[in-house]
Amino acid sequence: MTQEQNTTNDSGVVNTNPVIVGLDIGTTKIAAIAGRKNEYGKLEILGFGRANSNGVQHGMVLNIDQTIKAIEMALKNCYDSNPNLSIEEVYVGIAGHHIKSLQTRGDIVRQATEEEIRQEEVDRLVADQYRTYIPAGDQIIDVIPQEFTVDNFQNIPNPIGYSGVKVGANFHIITGDKNAIRNINRSVEKAGLSTKDLVLQPLASAAAVMCEQDLEAGVAIVDIGGGTTDLAVFYEGILKHTAVIPFGGENITNDIKNGLGVLKTQAEQMKIQFGSALSDEAKSNAFITIPGLRGMQSKEISVKNLAAIVQARMSEIMDFVSYHLKQVGLDTRLLNGGIILTGGGSQLKHLIQLTEYVTGLNARIGYPNEHLAGGHIDELTKPMYSTCIGLILKGYNDYENKNRPLDESFHKITVPNSLRRKTASEDLEASIAGEEFDQLSSNKKINERKSLKGFMDSFKIGLIDLFKEEEDGKL
Repeated sequence: MTQEQNTTNDSGVVNTNPVIVGLDIGTTKIAAIAGRKNEYGKLEILGFGRANSNGVQHGMVLNIDQTIKAIEMALKNCYDSNPNLSIEEVYVGIAGHHIKSLQTRGDIVRQATEEEIRQEEVDRLVADQYRTYIPAGDQIIDVIPQEFTVDNFQNIPNPIGYSGVKVGANFHIITGDKNAIRNINRSVEKAGLSTKDLVLQPLASAAAVMCEQDLEAGVAIVDIGGGTTDLAVFYEGILKHTAVIPFGGENITNDIKNGLGVLKTQAEQMKIQFGSALSDEAKSNAFITIPGLRGMQSKEISVKNLAAIVQARMSEIMDFVSYHLKQVGLDTRLLNGGIILTGGGSQLKHLIQLTEYVTGLNARIGYPNEHLAGGHIDELTKPMYSTCIGLILKGYNDYENKNRPLDESFHKITVPNSLRRKTASEDLEASIAGEEFDQLSSNKKINERKSLKGFMDSFKIGLIDLFKEEEDGKL
């Protein structure tokens, strides 16, 4: 959404930034968050709504009608939190096990070797990669240059201004299933919205939880969602690898349901309340009492058995993470920033210890607090909303790069009380901390390729025109 607002804060500064809405269509939940940057460059949350997701499995929309109803419910809850909102455009996340990535290499021989390399030549080099062979039914989502070479000079962040005979680059190509992408677009449009852009979910989550030091040190972002676990690996400020692992929190819930013979709702509740990723940490003499069905006897569930089931599935997911890291040649010595765990599944007890044990890397939980203004309710700072916050950041990146003229039809929107913390002192502390962080950040001069802005700039995922078909407009 790109509706500009004209509001004045307590210090008299007029805020003319647009309100941008991120829509996270997940397997277990659909979340809609409306945000706007304040004068310190931090996001103020102006609206927040979520709904249980039906019709989505492993990140893919399988039942369009149920997905539409869930989107409409999330939007209704967002409007209820702030009736002044008017939502028309949204940034939507895309994931699912149909997402694949591959590495390619491209070179072009220049005609005017004495002249400096121009942007047009770099664009031609990137465009050539869209002719890379991919399986039928798939579509190239994005081509991301990693590092350039000019003749014998290697690891060049930006070749413009160099001169030479041959310019080349290594590329990271992301592909997805055409029908899966079309189903997302149809669901959003039938819910009365227009999709401003589709963004790969692990990249959106990475933007929300990373800082510039993480990008430079090298990190692996592991977003554990309901249906999939998304992976994005960064090294030396460059996106090295992306992957979607087809297991998530839903698989753990189903494992508990089948292994312990309980209902799915009971399995989900046990996972959240008593679940642990390390069976050794669970008490052997602790039991959970599950009421019996229709007069049957109640059932005693061992907490240690529950933890063993959770550990087995989480170990499998982390084995996949280790496998992907080895595939791109990044071992424990290279990723100094370790692993950042985010998403709803990252809140499992003892998951950090299990991750460190399986992968050999340091781990921590990634919260989207880095880019949020102070004073919001704690619910919005949970890891499960990292993707949604990242989608808003992607929208702002597009807006700031285009330098669009402001609309004169302003309409005042303030942060509603329902989305504010009750304690005024916490608001003040967070605001001061945010101001100090911005002052420190403004003094840093980091190469554009190694800045978060440069990272976001490299993802121009213009899928809407690519996948629009005439019949879509008739639905």
